[in-house]
Amino acid sequence: MLAPLRKIIHVDMDAFYASVEQRDNPALRGKPVAVGHGARRGVVAAASYEARAFGIRSALPSVTALRRCPDLTFVPPRFEVYRGVSAQIHAIFAEFTDLIEPLALDEAYLDVTANKAGLETAWITAKAIRARILEETGLTASAGVSYNKFLAKLASSQRKPNGQFAIQPHEGPSFVEALPVSKFHGVGPATAARMHALGIENGADLKAWSLSDLQSRFGKSGSWYYGIARGEDPRAVNTSRERKSSGSETTFDSDLTNPAEIEAGVLEMANDVWAWCEKTGRRARTVTVKVKWADFQQATRSRSLAGVVASKAQLHEVSLGLIRSVFPPEKGIRLVGVTLSNFAQMNAAPSDQALPLEAAGVTS
Repeated sequence: MLAPLRKIIHVDMDAFYASVEQRDNPALRGKPVAVGHGARRGVVAAASYEARAFGIRSALPSVTALRRCPDLTFVPPRFEVYRGVSAQIHAIFAEFTDLIEPLALDEAYLDVTANKAGLETAWITAKAIRARILEETGLTASAGVSYNKFLAKLASSQRKPNGQFAIQPHEGPSFVEALPVSKFHGVGPATAARMHALGIENGADLKAWSLSDLQSRFGKSGSWYYGIARGEDPRAVNTSRERKSSGSETTFDSDLTNPAEIEAGVLEMANDVWAWCEKTGRRARTVTVKVKWADFQQATRSRSLAGVVASKAQLHEVSLGLIRSVFPPEKGIRLVGVTLSNFAQMNAAPSDQALPLEAAGVTS
């Protein structure tokens, strides 16, 4: 007997960070808002829909954003607030299903096949979830409803903001056929460009390729592309998905060569990361320091400890040791970051003993 089709909802909050800021400050409502820092070297972390009308998106340099929209208001990010709202939203999800896969603070997959809430359809369930979110947080969410994760995520972008869209089982293949491959979740700009060079513009073009040909061109990803071109995605909602790293980074107002100034930036980022560790109780073994040079080349230095990083002082010590490995800097440094990864169980032993320096990766 065939297993029943899953009922998957992808919930995506609308302009989450910016919407929280507009909710909490009525003076910002209806105005173009960017979450981030408006300094010369700053970048946009998130943009309201009013700002997006001017072509302002996340990762856009602040100076470019202000050039596009001189009336743009920058507000500094308040990640503790966003995390708190996210916790409220995830508590609402749990009222409707036990199968929740968080993707970020503002989005998640929900498997409602078991119909925990006793609602008639997944469509009605998605409407109820969105209504509860609005009631509880004052924020709007969009939702996509379908029989697998790939299509549910595609569907959630169809009626943004504050809407929902469903792709029924009999509609999946034809929906994918008409969609440009650049819109496929999991097909980035570089892969889309490769596909375009091969004459693959949309799902129908992709579907025309055999499995063996796709595998020969795209390796292991070939079988994934073969399946999604037919509206197929066997992945289950992964309730055990865990965060693999936590990091913080900053862009300096000007390129730095003074070691003391660079170290001060690293320590500030280490403090941010340790504050997250203290709040969550998580501990990790691997510390990574990231450097972006004035010419935008990047380098990373990592060190893994025999046990977990046990204190902020130890994180400082390891982070400073890593950044000092690039001193004296060969050119100006525009950005530094500190990340913890390789998380351990809470009862893992602390360590003051480090393993040898790992490979230093350099990318453009």
